[in-house]
Amino acid sequence: MNNHIDFYFDIISPYAYIAYKNIIKINNIKFNFKPILLGGLHNLVEITAPAFNKFKLKNMKNDCELISKKNKINFIWNSKFPINSLYIMRGYLVIKENKKKEYLGTFFDAYWKNDLDLSNEKNIIQLLEKLNINYKEFFKDIAKQEIKDELKNFTNEAFKKDIFGAPTFVVNNKIFWGQDRLEYALDEFKSI
Repeated sequence: MNNHIDFYFDIISPYAYIAYKNIIKINNIKFNFKPILLGGLHNLVEITAPAFNKFKLKNMKNDCELISKKNKINFIWNSKFPINSLYIMRGYLVIKENKKKEYLGTFFDAYWKNDLDLSNEKNIIQLLEKLNINYKEFFKDIAKQEIKDELKNFTNEAFKKDIFGAPTFVVNNKIFWGQDRLEYALDEFKSI
């Protein structure tokens, strides 16, 4: 029996940001955060991300703004979308456990609330300094092969479970894809 909900995410996904903002309001259920590289997952499942289709991109932007407004989530479509989130996602893996929540909240907000360009290393360094994280150690650690492999393994694990996008929740071996499926994942969790 599961005592948690798996949450597969990438900072690059605006829907993962919305899901994250709703997850952090839930105190009575444990979420197991599983970072993935969304671009890598899309390559594995052979799909083109909505970011690279102008019609889907326009709809996605409008959709995220609509959902955020309804959920009272501060949201600004990032003017540098999409970026390569590799450093940030690897970074989540090297951050000490007691800093993970603050790290994730800071980087999600920087990208989807404050329109910060997270492809600029200087901005990453500023955020790390704000979190009292040694940026030299951070960049050294994310370059380690075991960290590269760990992120790749999480992405491959998602693929093997038939996950194709982020955010995705997994409860009781059932997949709930999309920020709008959080309630269904919670219902499934409560039914076990």
